[in-house]
Amino acid sequence: MKNALFIITCFLSLLSWSQNVEVDARIYRPQELVEDVLIDSDCISNVVVTNAISGNFNGTDLSYGYFENNNSNFPFQSGIILSTGRLQNAAGPNTSLSDDDAPNWAGDQDLQDVLNESQTVNATTLEFTFEAIANQISFRYIFASEEYQQGDPNTCRYSDLFGFLIRPENETQYTNIAIVPRTQTPIKVTTVHSGIPGYCDPINSQYFGGWNGPNAPINFNGQTKVLTAVANVVPNTTYHVKLVIADHINYRYDSAVFLEAGSFQLSSNLGRDRIIAENRALCTDETLELNAFQPGNNTYKWFRNGTEIPGEVNATYTVSQPGDYAVEVVIDGACLSSGNIIIEYAPDPIVSNTTLIGCDLDLNGLTTYNLWGARNAVTNNDQQLNIENFYTSFAGAESASNDVITNPGNFSNTTVLQTVFARVLNSNGCPAIAEVILDIANNAVNLPAFSACDTDFDGITTFNISDLSTFIVSQPDVPNTASVSFYASQVDMESQSNPISGTYENTNSPNSDTLFIKISDNGNCYAFTTLDLLVFDKPELLPDYSVYYCLNLSPTTISISSGIPSGQTNNYDYEWFLNGTDLMQNSAQIEINEIGTYSVLVTNSDGCSSTRIIEVLASNSPTITDISVQEASSNNTITISVSGEGIYEFALDSGSFQNSATFTNVSAGIHTITVNDTRGCGFITQEVSVLGFPKFFTPNGDGQNDVWRPLGINASTRQLKISIFDRYGKLIKQLNAVSSGWNGTYNGQDLGSEDYWYRATMPNGKEYLGHFSLVR
Repeated sequence: MKNALFIITCFLSLLSWSQNVEVDARIYRPQELVEDVLIDSDCISNVVVTNAISGNFNGTDLSYGYFENNNSNFPFQSGIILSTGRLQNAAGPNTSLSDDDAPNWAGDQDLQDVLNESQTVNATTLEFTFEAIANQISFRYIFASEEYQQGDPNTCRYSDLFGFLIRPENETQYTNIAIVPRTQTPIKVTTVHSGIPGYCDPINSQYFGGWNGPNAPINFNGQTKVLTAVANVVPNTTYHVKLVIADHINYRYDSAVFLEAGSFQLSSNLGRDRIIAENRALCTDETLELNAFQPGNNTYKWFRNGTEIPGEVNATYTVSQPGDYAVEVVIDGACLSSGNIIIEYAPDPIVSNTTLIGCDLDLNGLTTYNLWGARNAVTNNDQQLNIENFYTSFAGAESASNDVITNPGNFSNTTVLQTVFARVLNSNGCPAIAEVILDIANNAVNLPAFSACDTDFDGITTFNISDLSTFIVSQPDVPNTASVSFYASQVDMESQSNPISGTYENTNSPNSDTLFIKISDNGNCYAFTTLDLLVFDKPELLPDYSVYYCLNLSPTTISISSGIPSGQTNNYDYEWFLNGTDLMQNSAQIEINEIGTYSVLVTNSDGCSSTRIIEVLASNSPTITDISVQEASSNNTITISVSGEGIYEFALDSGSFQNSATFTNVSAGIHTITVNDTRGCGFITQEVSVLGFPKFFTPNGDGQNDVWRPLGINASTRQLKISIFDRYGKLIKQLNAVSSGWNGTYNGQDLGSEDYWYRATMPNGKEYLGHFSLVR
């Protein structure tokens, strides 16, 4: 039983191993790899390997060698592999990262120079010379790399570099033939892939072989399809080839090139494919001579779509129908060289004859045409077609050599209803001829003047060309499908040069101007005409202003004015608005008793309007809400509080008005306060008492200061009780606020000049203390 299990296990292991590519770094020397594996042909001679460079893995492995597919699905049966890592890591399955480095493994300067790159490392190289007896050689290859990473944006940015560099032995400049077909783009991860969604679009994806999963027969994440490198050579001339691959910037994520065994072959150069997709197809009735000539005593066979063409044994063959053509050339009876080319025929352009209608000012049937205006009609709006030129004869258009019209944008016909011929080419350069009849239009179009209003009273304004077009197309003489072109002069209109677009300003002709108009309909000229431009002044109004309305005078009205300067006529229309609402009033001035923003739209007889804004603001007479008095002090003050919508000023007694509501250093006594609205809405007055005690009195009988008593007594201070003392605190006199005061006597005797003290007491207990002088 154990033996049976052992046999089954070995069989399964062998089966798994046989489905992956196998590599060997030692079975062939570099000369044998090139001469016996890659070329293996007596028709390519003098093959000499001149250089081979590998990473140094201490003798255990190389970075180049031989491979076989071992019944795997890898496209090549066997061949040469060049890698930027250990060769043994290139074999499948794709279950590990090939990510090798080796000591002192440098890059390659030739590769960098040809690909215009830098910073290469880990370069593997095979160089050899050869001679061929044919004029072209080719071989097949596949590029594979760990840098192909499905879904990873690094695929869009990073790639190792490789090249198949070739040059004549006696020259120094290499040419890289490892390129995207029909381009000069080097094959790289970043130039051939199917795209990374969200990061980069597919590029040359038709040459991408696919992303490799874990069961792939090679240990790389992706690969190209089978590609062919082709080089034109001079027969029997020595050429130098350098096959080189290198990591870029760092050693990470290895890459490899697989070259098919025996694919380095002679080939015959029949030229590039002539296919529609590349805009190189042949045209109807066109022929092409294929030339497969090779030096030597040769025989030739020609094939079309895989079938030999009977009797065609010459070095040339003339193609007259589409197909996949091939040639086999037996050179000197020993060496086979083959070549192929795909030939396609493009259909002729589909064109239509048409009539181009021009506008004729003098109605003699002769005018100037822009022949390019017939393009859409001739090509049926096919953007893939192009009018190469116009000709005065069919024969000239057919041969593209004679009777060419040198000024198709400004062509003057020489006969009435003259016919010219458009030579039309498709993207493959195939021609067709269309007739263009040159007719004239004589439609009469009379346009009313277009007026505009001037804002700065200099007769100059800016006209919007789109507004002018809309105005013209709305006229009854003009088709509503018409398009309009504007010109500053008749010369420009006739030659259709210097059209006006965007805006036009009548700087050279204040108050009035004329534009020259070309009206077209359905691509044809409909009429030439003119459009008069008139510029009228807007009403000139006095400046906007503000006015105050006294709310205390409501509902009395005040007058506001539209601002027409005196001396101007009254031939105006007026529209009044309050805060945007139409007041339905149409006079030059109106009576109002509401505050708000008033506007008046003034329109003159030319239809031009101006607007004046009047701000009606609120004001009001004042209302005194409080008077605060600081009294019986060394600095008596009065402060007035008012309410109202006005701006107020204040006066004390007959003094000047001030902005401050506070008066200082006010004398004791009865005062009159006046509060005035500065906007003229009225004033208010009020008496104010300021309590005070005189500093001295002179009881000498002259009628002045003969008694001492309080000043500024009002209703609130009438209950004041006052006691007077001498310097020793002796009570001399008691009196009340309304008494006649103290005359300076005590018990009927005059007291002498001296200072006395007082205590004034209110019923609420508030006291005023001080002293005064008796002066005799």
